[in-house]
Amino acid sequence: MGAIQEPCMFKNASFVAATAIFASFAAPALAQDASTVVARVGDAEITLGHAIVLRGQLPQQFAQIPDETLFPALIEQLIEQELLAQTHAPELTLGERLMLENENRNFIANTALAGVANAAVTEEAINTAYEAYVAAFSEGEPVTEYNAAHILVREEEARDEVVAALAEGREFAEVAQEFSVDGSAQQGGDLGWFSAGMMIPTFQEAVEALEPGEISEPVETQFGWHVINLIEVRDASAPPLAEVQEELAAELQREATRAMIAELREGAEIENLSEDLEPALLSQRDLLDE
Repeated sequence: MGAIQEPCMFKNASFVAATAIFASFAAPALAQDASTVVARVGDAEITLGHAIVLRGQLPQQFAQIPDETLFPALIEQLIEQELLAQTHAPELTLGERLMLENENRNFIANTALAGVANAAVTEEAINTAYEAYVAAFSEGEPVTEYNAAHILVREEEARDEVVAALAEGREFAEVAQEFSVDGSAQQGGDLGWFSAGMMIPTFQEAVEALEPGEISEPVETQFGWHVINLIEVRDASAPPLAEVQEELAAELQREATRAMIAELREGAEIENLSEDLEPALLSQRDLLDE
């Protein structure tokens, strides 16, 4: 698209005022719709709908440009595209024509899938899916969750200083803030809730060996030395709907699109004739040479 020019500024202010007065008495514009022809290139017609769609495809930085500035530029772009398309279409290579067919097929297929996927996610469907999720969660084996804090240091000297500070009766969180090199230091070493498998095995074993309120001896891992405080233990419960809503919506969409494709396949005559072909043919770009 060519450079978008600033709208012309009238130098004769009185002329502008007079035009505005007469415009207020002008007949109302005829109703327009997407089929309104805004340009012709040979026999091809460019419609208002084409311009509206093109505006919606512009990058975000064009969003604030007023329509009166964009409109003539978009029409000119559509005219130039049509000129190029008419001129170059007969010269497309076989590969380019096939690419165009693939893109057209892909666009239509994605539009169909998007419609089905969006329709599948309703408030009722989400609530039903969440009820099933909670029921399945409750039927499974209980999962133990641990809430722990730790102090991580790299050197043995720092390890010994941490042990001595805790032995003096200093608060765990205070010592963590002073000594720990882990990102959780500013939160007093608090790691939040986690279950088995979320931490490295050596750390997890040390946590499971503690009772709530107990502080471990220094535990060495590949990250350094950890001193762990087990705060609380609980059986995991199903997370609230807000935390799993996106996951449930995605699964509803997958189920809906799979069902749609399965239904279409059942009602169609499909022949897959590729079984006897060599997969290596896929890399033979010279087959596209004309």
